[in-house]
Amino acid sequence: MTNLDSSADPCAMLEALTGTERDRTAVLSNASALIKMVLPDVNWAGFYLFDGTELVLGPFQGLPACIRIPLGRGVCGTAAERLETLVVPDVHAFPGHIACDSASRSEIVVPIKRGVSLLGVLDVDSPFLARFGGEEQTMLEKMAEFLSSIL
Repeated sequence: MTNLDSSADPCAMLEALTGTERDRTAVLSNASALIKMVLPDVNWAGFYLFDGTELVLGPFQGLPACIRIPLGRGVCGTAAERLETLVVPDVHAFPGHIACDSASRSEIVVPIKRGVSLLGVLDVDSPFLARFGGEEQTMLEKMAEFLSSIL
């Protein structure tokens, strides 16, 4: 395993951690751990993978989560259906929010896609309102783009 420098760019850290590994479970497991490590004030970081019909829980760090999410439902399903990043400052104000962890107050969901094909979503939750901004969005979108080459 590569020695991780916590001051390094998280995207570079992900690439170093991944190396030549292409097993998606292994890569996504380490990616979720890395995200939880580098982003303070986060209570859940993980992935939902698209099975052709709905999102199915993949590797994550945090409390147990919902196993299946239909497209268009909740923050994850909506981001997946729209193929666009959603930053939600207050999940309780989001229509149809799915509360897997009642401590979560804000959320960012980044679609992982190849072209216009949905592969899954990267989901990160925080117990603090308005936790996520442009810096986190840019970082997570870069990670999702890198991960799309492995999935």
